[in-house]
Amino acid sequence: MRSQHSTHQYDHTILLAHGSRDEQWAAPFFELEKALIEKYPSVSVAFMELTSPTIEDSVKMAKTKGARQIAILPLFFATGKHLKTDVPAMLEPLRLQYDVTIDLLPPVGEQNRFRQMMMELVGSLLSEHS
Repeated sequence: MRSQHSTHQYDHTILLAHGSRDEQWAAPFFELEKALIEKYPSVSVAFMELTSPTIEDSVKMAKTKGARQIAILPLFFATGKHLKTDVPAMLEPLRLQYDVTIDLLPPVGEQNRFRQMMMELVGSLLSEHS
């Protein structure tokens, strides 16, 4: 996984979520995509499993729109087995098949700003419910 945090040098950024059999589970991710796409038109959402679009669907779509440098930004709290093993194994054949560079960025949960935001939010909720 790349230690690079910026997505500025990429033609397209895929926001990666896990996926779920529950169709309603994906709604917040599609809402995020819709909110971001106005300012960042080269952003899309993909899911690792159980939900569409898949990573391959999103890579294929990005390539169709001319992307050559793609960033995968995981919407995960931390790097675990999926981000250490499963996702890299999914990306390698896509790099070859679509002739694109795909970099797996650190998950949002490992960003200091995200951690600070979570601490503030959880602290606020604890204060409200104490």
